[in-house]
Amino acid sequence: MSEVRIAAESRSEFGKGAARRARREGKVPAVLYGHGTAPVHLSLPGHDLMLALKTPNVLLSLDVDGKKELALPKDVQRHPIKRHLEHVDLILVKRGEKVVVDVPVVATGTVAPGGLLETVLVALPIEAEATHLPESIEISVEGLEAGQSVHAKDVKLASGSTLAIDGDAVVLHVMVPAAAEAEASDEETVEAEAPADAEPVEA
Repeated sequence: MSEVRIAAESRSEFGKGAARRARREGKVPAVLYGHGTAPVHLSLPGHDLMLALKTPNVLLSLDVDGKKELALPKDVQRHPIKRHLEHVDLILVKRGEKVVVDVPVVATGTVAPGGLLETVLVALPIEAEATHLPESIEISVEGLEAGQSVHAKDVKLASGSTLAIDGDAVVLHVMVPAAAEAEASDEETVEAEAPADAEPVEA
C-alpha cells in the first residue's frame, strides 16, 4: 500500500464561517487525533485530498509544520448534494501498529445459471498493519449455485491480515430470482388444485 503525501497547515480559526472561508480557498478543514494526544486542527489541500480519498483506507503522510505524521481517514463528510469535501477526521497511526478497518469486497466470476448474487457485506472488517492495508478483497463466486454462501472464514486474506468479524458471518449469498420462485410456486399451486382423473362410469 502506497503512502500519499499531503502538505497540511495548522489552523486556529474554527466555526462555520472559518470553514466556509477555507473551502473557498480550496482547502478542507480536518482534525487529527489519536494515541492520547490533543486533537490537532488542520487545513488540507482539497484537490489533493479528493484524489487521495479515491483509494479506500488510504494512508496519508502529512507534513504538519515540518513534522511528519501518518494518518488514516476515519470520517469523511461531504456536501449532501454537491458531494464536495466538507470536513475530514483523521486518526494518527504508527508504522508497525495494527488497526481495524473495513475493506471493500469485490466479487469476481459468474454464479451458476439460475442464481442471483446478493452482497450481504459490502466491506469486510479486518485487522492489519497500518502501512499494509489492502485496497479491496477479491472473492471468487465462479460456479456458485442458488442457496450457496461465502462466509467470512472462507475468504482468503493477505498475509498479515486477520478477520475482525465472526467467521460465520455471511459475506455473499446466491439467491433464486424472485420471478423463478414465483413461477415454481404457481406450478405447485396448479398441481395441487388439479382434479384427480375421473373414474370410468360402468355401463
